[in-house]
Amino acid sequence: MAQVFSRAADTYLRFALVGGAVLVLGLLVVGGGLVRSSYLTRQYLAPGQPVPFSHRHHAGQLGIDCRYCHDSVETAASAGFPPTHTCMTCHSQLWTNAEALAPVRASLATGTPLRWQRVHDLPDYVYFNHSIHVQRGVACETCHGPVTDMVRIYQAAPLQMGWCLDCHRHPAAHLRPKDQVFAFHWQPPADQEEQGRQLVAAQGIEPRELDSCYVCHR
Repeated sequence: MAQVFSRAADTYLRFALVGGAVLVLGLLVVGGGLVRSSYLTRQYLAPGQPVPFSHRHHAGQLGIDCRYCHDSVETAASAGFPPTHTCMTCHSQLWTNAEALAPVRASLATGTPLRWQRVHDLPDYVYFNHSIHVQRGVACETCHGPVTDMVRIYQAAPLQMGWCLDCHRHPAAHLRPKDQVFAFHWQPPADQEEQGRQLVAAQGIEPRELDSCYVCHR
């Protein structure tokens, strides 16, 4: 009876199986890394803006409160972008002829709003409300990072679902007293977990419900 397969066929098959397994494993590793990379999450990326606004200068060195520009952060889902007249409150008196502020002056003269580029841009299928988080003791710094150190604002967190769920499932580790929500470089106390649990109880927060789909996907 003639031999159908050569003696080397078994070796070839073994190499093919091992090679296929290595290829699949490699694709999983590369895919997992790609999903978490800044290429997709946009973490640490700083898009260009119509005006070279420095948060380090305004919020850090000058100490301007976040709410001066983002005036709806405590009352609305969106923190809001500052309108031109907010900028001109100061810059009608300071650096009035600065070349960098030409777009601001043009915006005021024409009534055309500045087109600020959104840095923290969640997908349309995600519901996020700034006021709910701020009112419960989630600080700006928790999500936006060390804004007072940023010359150009960038996305400090990955903003992936797992990152959000870590906080939703363990809010005690992240909550602050309300008078510290807008503070930067805040250091949690040694008993943060205990104080956090007290804040969770006082706010009526139910961690068991915070990872339900409907909370963020409505």
